Amino acid sequence: MLRLIDICKSYIGANSPSLILDNVSFELSYGNSMSIQGPSGCGKSTLLHLIAALDRPDSGKILLSTNISGDEASPIAIENFSETQADQYRRQKLGMVFQRFNLIDCISVLENISLASRLNGALDQAYINELMERLNITEHISKLPTQLSGGEQQRVAIARALAHKPQLILADEPTGNLDEENSALVSQLLFDTCQQFNTTLIVVTHSPKVAEQASRQLYMQQKQLIEHA
Repeated sequence: MLRLIDICKSYIGANSPSLILDNVSFELSYGNSMSIQGPSGCGKSTLLHLIAALDRPDSGKILLSTNISGDEASPIAIENFSETQADQYRRQKLGMVFQRFNLIDCISVLENISLASRLNGALDQAYINELMERLNITEHISKLPTQLSGGEQQRVAIARALAHKPQLILADEPTGNLDEENSALVSQLLFDTCQQFNTTLIVVTHSPKVAEQASRQLYMQQKQLIEHA
């Protein structure tokens, strides 16, 4: 289970700190998904960065159960991670799809996708092959990311995020660079993976079609998350 308790975050503005998240709280169990919608600049991406331990909240707690059964006896406190702990968490437990693909340009598509699995010593080549086939990127495995279109790079980034079977997937506009057909393909794969591996999935999206597939639909409004009716 992922649990956020009273998360606050502000950034230094021109004259004074600007509050962007104000006491944000929610719980999400393994195997469930959540979509977050809201206008640009309202704090959606900031929230994902905090959960990914790429930034720290000003106050509040971000807790993740240490096992997939959801046992709360020993959750990890993400907001307290050292840099080493944060790196290990992202490599082992987290799959991330952000608006910047962050692919490594000097290694092949296949090497990009397999990297986290190899580092974790848990490479499942059959599963990776299945991912690449479902995302229609098998023909590109020997290419460098710079040889791909934006949409193709996005699909590679999604395969990379799923390849090591993470406990938690964070996806920031995962279909933003895709046409309607590939958008449907990618969103279906994300939600299927959530159910197949009992994974927690959080998707930030402007697409109502993507959002409505989630178990819970929330909207970022006035610096807080509101349950979508």
